[in-house]
Amino acid sequence: MHGPGKLPERSVLAVGRPALPQPLVGAWRWLFNRPYLLLTLTTLSWAGNAVASRLAAGHISPMALTAMRWIGVVVLLAPIMVRPVMAEAPVLLPIWRRILVMGALGFTAFNALMYAAAYHTTAVNMTILQGSIPVFVLIGALLAFGTRIGLLQIVGAALTLIGVAAIAARGDLEVLASFSFYTGDVFMLIACASYAVYTLQLRDRPKIPGFVFFSAVALAALAVSVPLLGWEIAAGHVIWPDLRGWLILLYVMLFPSLLSQIFFMRGVELIGPGRAGLFVNLVPVFGAILGVAILGEPFRWYHAIGLALVLGGIWLAERKRSVA
Repeated sequence: MHGPGKLPERSVLAVGRPALPQPLVGAWRWLFNRPYLLLTLTTLSWAGNAVASRLAAGHISPMALTAMRWIGVVVLLAPIMVRPVMAEAPVLLPIWRRILVMGALGFTAFNALMYAAAYHTTAVNMTILQGSIPVFVLIGALLAFGTRIGLLQIVGAALTLIGVAAIAARGDLEVLASFSFYTGDVFMLIACASYAVYTLQLRDRPKIPGFVFFSAVALAALAVSVPLLGWEIAAGHVIWPDLRGWLILLYVMLFPSLLSQIFFMRGVELIGPGRAGLFVNLVPVFGAILGVAILGEPFRWYHAIGLALVLGGIWLAERKRSVA
């Protein structure tokens, strides 16, 4: 999953949109005024990222996929974003270290760990475990900023963590007691914690257009991922993409990395962050459906229980905010 960003201060359309052939301009404009469709497509593409990571195993290695993904995104963004980013350079340059950390944690580490996790666990597990991100953010906000947590938030966080534990333990209490979890599930939870730290950093991001800031963080992600690709090559673990690898790379570059970011920002702009944020809960649902339908993965009883607990916990944890 590439997680949601923060609400831009002015319309994402004002920052610039991809140049399209004239016949597609009308369709683009139509789509950009359908917030529920935009947000559904966003969460579907994030769920598809976990399925893509499973399909990529053996066809392109984790760091090759991560680095080449951000190379592609930066190349695609360059024609429309160089000028806006340069215009905001006086704001961005003084905080370049922070941007580098955000790119490393939210974009590079999250995706590299997800792609590595795909070698050791299922897409169903990965997408349901992503439901732990809001809880990690909730706990992190308490620890870092002293944000108060109400009773509903505590109960919701507890339910979500129980659901995550049920999936990681595969419904077996002995697994939970012995901590003999799948390696991939552990990788996925570390990835979720990493993305939660990135999300918390968005709290104080500079007051510039959201897509400009995303472009800067994407460039930071590229800067961090290329040396890691070099390490993967030196260690002899690199797998350069074959035909399937190239197709997967094209998907993760265009949809989870780029279009979903544009769609989410526009959706937030149209209906507000509270209502738009609830759509993120669809990622575990779509992920479970796609994992079964595309990969033929089993959907066990503990997946059903875990999914219900994760979604129910998130609903409780965010209920006060969504009502407000």
